Amino acid sequence: MKRYAILVGGGSGSRMQQDIPKQFLLLDGKPVLMHTLEAFYQSEPRPEIVVVLNVDFHEYWEKLCKTYQCIIPHTLVKAGQERFFSVKNGLKLVKGKALVAIHDAVRPIIKKDKIEHAFSYAEVHGNAVLAIPSKDSVRLSDTKENKAVARELVYLIQTPQIFTSNMLKKAYQQEFRTSFTDDASVVEHVGVAIHLVEGDPKNIKITYPEDLALAEVFLKQI
Repeated sequence: MKRYAILVGGGSGSRMQQDIPKQFLLLDGKPVLMHTLEAFYQSEPRPEIVVVLNVDFHEYWEKLCKTYQCIIPHTLVKAGQERFFSVKNGLKLVKGKALVAIHDAVRPIIKKDKIEHAFSYAEVHGNAVLAIPSKDSVRLSDTKENKAVARELVYLIQTPQIFTSNMLKKAYQQEFRTSFTDDASVVEHVGVAIHLVEGDPKNIKITYPEDLALAEVFLKQI
């Protein structure tokens, strides 16, 4: 069965307070996205890699690849207005029966063994979604009240999230909903049970400036 990895980096990165999207910021001397790209390329499944970026930054990314001598094979795809549509665009390149990993381009501290285990698990069970248990106390809140929830019941979802191509393509035929915050929520909505596999607390999503500094520390520990 063929393997694909769709790296989604269509965001503007406004919360990073930078002029360029966060996936292009330097981490240990090279763009964040290049670390992510390398992790999947060096993993044992050796998936075919699709990179989804805002079309306004395609040329910029290609220049970065030349500057930093990034020769990892990948196909560049236009991002959509929402993550849902970015993934949908990436799925157009997936051919035949396959396992497809969807991963945030700005999660560069993803270990190869986590990628490999998730692919292996998804091959048997149909899907695999990285998650870590909450270490903090958790409360649910609405406009009127809030209440405690047993934290052992709460998991923090990460990427990659891996599914069979048939499962993903069927799910992404749905109309977009604002409740679709990740691929698991899209797939779950068509009645598929989601399987969680052990993630990694260091597999952080770079969203704020302090995340980049933390990623620098974690990168040295891989």
